[in-house]
Amino acid sequence: MTEEFLHHIWKFKLFNLLDLKTTTGEPVEILKTGTHNFDAGPDFFNAKLKIGTTVWAGNVEIHINAVDWKKHLHQNDKAYNNIILHVVYNADESIRRASGEAIPTIELKDRIEKKIYQNYLNFKSSKDWIPCEKQLESVPKLIVNSMIDKLLLERLERKSAAISESLNLNKNNWEETFYQQLSRNFGFKTNSEPFELLAKSIPSIVLAKHKSSLLQIEALLFGQAGLLNEHLEDKYLQALQNEYVFLKHKFKLDSIDAHLWKFLRLRPVNFPTIRIAQFANLIFNSSHLFSKIIETEKLPALKKLMNVDVSEYWHAHYVFDKVSKLKTKRLGEDAVNNIIINTIVPFLFVYGRQKNEEKYVERALHFLEQTAGENNSIIKKWDSLQLPVKTAYSTQALLQLKNNYCSAKKCLSCSIGNYLLKNA
Repeated sequence: MTEEFLHHIWKFKLFNLLDLKTTTGEPVEILKTGTHNFDAGPDFFNAKLKIGTTVWAGNVEIHINAVDWKKHLHQNDKAYNNIILHVVYNADESIRRASGEAIPTIELKDRIEKKIYQNYLNFKSSKDWIPCEKQLESVPKLIVNSMIDKLLLERLERKSAAISESLNLNKNNWEETFYQQLSRNFGFKTNSEPFELLAKSIPSIVLAKHKSSLLQIEALLFGQAGLLNEHLEDKYLQALQNEYVFLKHKFKLDSIDAHLWKFLRLRPVNFPTIRIAQFANLIFNSSHLFSKIIETEKLPALKKLMNVDVSEYWHAHYVFDKVSKLKTKRLGEDAVNNIIINTIVPFLFVYGRQKNEEKYVERALHFLEQTAGENNSIIKKWDSLQLPVKTAYSTQALLQLKNNYCSAKKCLSCSIGNYLLKNA
């Protein structure tokens, strides 16, 4: 038996309530189980119970054995003085308050259906990709869809926290914060850290002052990336170097270290040089970028805004001074979708919440419903289990489900797990 399981049993009243009595024989009626507390202190706050003829409001503490109260030293903690009920699996001892008064106790040992506990143990011991893999197809779609809605909002809330923290650091400057987060996204995991450092090394307002010259924007970005230090005969590289020397002195800039960028095992089209060239083009074509994003109501228009190309030099290069086959290097569909999912949608969500403008929150969710779902190993496995993976709305939720619930075997916190505990 575990306290985690007992918390779940109490929270959802999954035990025999018929003729429920305290260990001293007083009848108990549960009017409200209370709010589950995951921090220090009693396990459930603000419960409401009728014990005997008296209605009580207060906190509930749960243990496997009654004697655990003493083992956890609750008798010395004032936070436990207002416990109105002690819920235990095994009432092996009568527990009293500091005043000497006995704390009402109920014992659950003979009130829990064995099937529910066995299902819980099966989940905990499962070696499958997800604990409920073999039973998943029996879960009603209504429950699955409800969990997907919950998980999506949970994932957006998690991303919102990082954006809100960045906003505070940038003194609530939305444009600068968006520019930094978008830059990080352009790194696409492998180079996300150096891309973010690059953005932080050169404020967007400096780039905006040179919005009429793509060459100067490229010089600033490649220079700050530490990628203009080689002495080569390449005329384009030399032009960037000349511009950067002047601009670096003018704005008193310090570049990041070139060694931070990763090229190894990347497809050439994903080289940081190409991504920086695409990012430069986006900055060149879109002043006040975040304002434009906020004003864009339709997904096709948003994708068009993000579907940037590179300057002419990069059509025939992947790195400086090495000619390659001529090829257009627009930001691909998958990359654009990635930016929409991981940067634009969370920003719209946070912006709507902070400005109390529900239309932006709804637009964020609508964009996810219109955007194709990711195609990675986790999503492929969910697809094999017949879960919906066509849109980013579902795949974002399913990534949250796998990473934050299934892998940690938090089945008791999952609607799908709850259903199967009772019905498997």
